[in-house]
Amino acid sequence: MSVPAGLKYTKDHEWAKIEGQVVTVGITDYAQGQLGDVVYLDLPEVGAEVKQDETFGTIEAVKAVSDLFSPVTGIVIEVNSALADQPETVNRDPYAEGWMVKIKLSNPSELDDLLDADGYTGLIG
Repeated sequence: MSVPAGLKYTKDHEWAKIEGQVVTVGITDYAQGQLGDVVYLDLPEVGAEVKQDETFGTIEAVKAVSDLFSPVTGIVIEVNSALADQPETVNRDPYAEGWMVKIKLSNPSELDDLLDADGYTGLIG
């Protein structure tokens, strides 16, 4: 199970890659493993407002449907449209091709609420 250093993590198993004011978001390797084969994603439209710790979409797998929670507050500036046709990419490559949305960060201090790789590894045991 992979937990890359250099990313931030939520207690709800999302990862966040911070590049200036843009935060790329996806689910962790642990989360995709728990869900099983991903078959559908319901993601927000570009321009949607998201709030930290609130639902921004859902992920449907063979085993379950789960909410996706935003690690930060901001505006969705890009959505990974390739996942509509290939949702299994989230299982195969959760930290790169399986990214879900990019959010323009509106409150940088929220990044302090996120876990680092060691903190997330401790959470999932």
